[in-house]
Amino acid sequence: MKRARIVIPVLLIGGLAAAFWFWQHRERGATEDRLLMFGNVDIRQVQLAFNGNERIAALLVEEGDRVKTGQLLARLDTQRLEPKAASREAQVQAQRQVVARLEAGNRPEEVRKSKADLEAAKADLVNAELTYKRIIPLTTQGVETPQRKDDVRAALDVAKAREAAVSEAYDLMVLGPRKEDIAAAKATLQAYEADLALARRELADAQLYAPTNGVIRNRLLETGDMASPQKPVFTLALDDPVWVRAYVPETDLGKIRSGMKAEVTTDSFPGKRYPAWIGFISPTAEFTPKSVETPEVRTKLVYEVRAFVPNPQGELRLGMPAEVTVPLNQPQSSEAQPQSRPAASP
Repeated sequence: MKRARIVIPVLLIGGLAAAFWFWQHRERGATEDRLLMFGNVDIRQVQLAFNGNERIAALLVEEGDRVKTGQLLARLDTQRLEPKAASREAQVQAQRQVVARLEAGNRPEEVRKSKADLEAAKADLVNAELTYKRIIPLTTQGVETPQRKDDVRAALDVAKAREAAVSEAYDLMVLGPRKEDIAAAKATLQAYEADLALARRELADAQLYAPTNGVIRNRLLETGDMASPQKPVFTLALDDPVWVRAYVPETDLGKIRSGMKAEVTTDSFPGKRYPAWIGFISPTAEFTPKSVETPEVRTKLVYEVRAFVPNPQGELRLGMPAEVTVPLNQPQSSEAQPQSRPAASP
C-alpha cells in the first residue's frame, strides 16, 4: 500500500512531464521529419481604373464574377473620341499623299510642258532679235522713228528675260522637288502619325480589360459615373495562386529553405491537402505577433514565411486559417523555384 502511494505520484509527475514536453514541441511545430506552421490565407488585390477621363457607358461584370486575362470589363462613352481619331486618320492620309508626290517627282507631262514653254520662249527671242536687226537700217534711212527702234529693243530684252526664266523653270522641273522639302514633308507626316497614335490610344483606353485571372471583389463605380485614372472601378482579387502567411521560430529557421515542397490544410475542408511550396522567407526577424498572449512566447523572435498554394477551385479565401506542413527530409534539389510562382513581396 505504501509502495502504491509512492508509485502513483511518480506516474502522475511523469505523465505531466510528458504532456508538457509534447505541448512544447507541438507549439513549436517541429518534429524530426516535418515542420508545422500556422497562419492565414493571403491574396493580392488590384485596383482597376480607366486610363482616361470620361463617363462610364457600360459595366459588364458584377461582384463575385470570375474573369480571365484580357476579358472586357467596362467601357467609356466614345462619342467624342471616335471623331477625333477619324480626323487624325484623314490628316495622316492627306500628308502621306503629299510625301508620295514629292518623292515621285514631277510627272512626265509636266516636264514636257515645261520644255514646250522653253521652246516657245526661244522662238520669241529669235523673232525679237530678227525684228530688231531689221529696224536698225530702217531707222537710219528715216523710214522708222527712233521711238519704234526703242520699242523693238525693249521687246528684245523682254524676250531674253522670258527665255532665261523659262529655261530655269525647265531645269527645276527636270531636277524635281528639293530633298529638304521631302524631309520637311516627312517630318510633318511623323507629327500627324504621332497625333493619330495618341488618339487611337485614348480610344483604346476607353475599354477596361482584366490584366490577369481573378475574381471581382468590389464594384466601386456605376454606369454614368465620371471615370478617371485616380478613381478605381473594380477591385480584382488574384486568388490563384494564393499564399499562407505563417511564422517560423528562429530555432527552426535553418530547417527550411525557399522552394521546399509543402502541404496546406484548413478547417473548412478537413482531410483535403493542398500541394504548396515555400516561396518566401523573410530576411529580417520580428517578434511573435501580438495575438500570442503568453509573455514567454511573445518575446521570441520569428520569421515570416509564405507558402504559395495553387487555388484553381477558389476554395482558399482571404483570412482563412491554415496549417502548413513542410517535410524536412527533402533532397537539396528541391530548392529549384517553381516556374508558376509569382514574385513575392512583403
